[in-house]
Amino acid sequence: MPVKKILVVDDSPTERHFMVETLTKNGYQVVTAENGEDGIAKAKVEKPDLILMDVVMPGLNGYQATRTLTRDEGTKDIPVIVCTSKGQETDKIWGLRQGAQDYLVKPVNAEELLAKIAAL
Repeated sequence: MPVKKILVVDDSPTERHFMVETLTKNGYQVVTAENGEDGIAKAKVEKPDLILMDVVMPGLNGYQATRTLTRDEGTKDIPVIVCTSKGQETDKIWGLRQGAQDYLVKPVNAEELLAKIAAL
């Protein structure tokens, strides 16, 4: 299934802007959320083809939001790629254990991000 609509969940306006610019320039439709709770709500309404999830956010963090989404009947089939500044191997393992398909460490490289999306 080709990815058309992507939900970007990140509390940083700078990161959201970078992701939106990169993705829209490459033909993707982008929806954004500023925190985990908002991300879960938008995922249920928008039904994106992919979710790019930050980890360090106020309230529900990205690991908790990913776990909620990947275990929910309505959103469990939407792949999640974690995009975070947390670059330790244990962070990556934990992110994948929450149900994420992949894990990128910030600053995210645009080519690498697009390659991972294309590979889904």
